[in-house]
Amino acid sequence: MKSHSLKLLFFFVAVFASFMGQAQQPVASPAQKVSGKAGAADITINYGSPAVKGRTIWGDLVPYDKVWRAGANEATTIETSKDITVEGKTLPAGKYAFFTIPGKDKWTVIFNKEAKQWGAYSYKEAQDALRVQVTPRKAASFNERLAYVVNKDGFAMRWADLEVPVTVK
Repeated sequence: MKSHSLKLLFFFVAVFASFMGQAQQPVASPAQKVSGKAGAADITINYGSPAVKGRTIWGDLVPYDKVWRAGANEATTIETSKDITVEGKTLPAGKYAFFTIPGKDKWTVIFNKEAKQWGAYSYKEAQDALRVQVTPRKAASFNERLAYVVNKDGFAMRWADLEVPVTVK
């Protein structure tokens, strides 16, 4: 009986240690949140932040001319407290999935009405609230992790050697 109890104890300790080891692994693309004021609106962006890890990002990991979730894991979301003007076009207040279609010289940024999505796998163009064109530019410095910033003029996505600014009023 004592031998059986000891084996059972060792089993539970091993299982517990295994779970604890897995729980302490770093998350590959941690969830991030950034908030700020753009124009008169409060903007909040939730996204998964992948790392470059020596990979070629633009045109390879993130292919050109295909819808991309603009982050990792769940679709990136953008929430605005008020109606805003994005690149000269009106976007009503609300929460949207944020997608992009990267190009070599121009990007399409997409605000989709279906905010809760996993990646871009169930993306439907018919649910787009707004699409606008923006021009990417070389980032001031290399960004190992994808990050968004919100400022008075709008927001920008920065990753690797690229920055994608979006003007908001």
